[in-house]
Amino acid sequence: MKMKPTITVADNGNLQIHIPMLIRRMRGRKTVIAPQALDGDIPGAQEPVQSAVLQALARAFSWADILESGQIKSISELARTLDVDGSYVARILKLTTLAPDIVEALINGEEPNGLSLAKLTQTFPEDWAEQRRQFGFATD
Repeated sequence: MKMKPTITVADNGNLQIHIPMLIRRMRGRKTVIAPQALDGDIPGAQEPVQSAVLQALARAFSWADILESGQIKSISELARTLDVDGSYVARILKLTTLAPDIVEALINGEEPNGLSLAKLTQTFPEDWAEQRRQFGFATD
């Protein structure tokens, strides 16, 4: 959902400027993320998605493909190959069990405020409805 800023002239001749923006908590601070300038993207502006979460999701699905294809036989062998701790690989791989709509929301940068990679890699239920409630995606 990329909205552009708009400038309109009110009936009284005043200019009205509408600047759509997101306010995110990052590392305990509020950050304003403006999606576009009048003439396009803002160079060097923060992205509305969390790159650490996206990177972890990409790793999770990539590693799951490697394991499912039989290229590597176990999580411990994958961890040795990657030169990382086996528990880290297991925590990241668990992201592949997230509800598809949660994954889509994370990719689109539409996660609830305060949801971080640290929270996503903690223990969470397998039931997708419970995941939605735990992570703040519940619509009920």
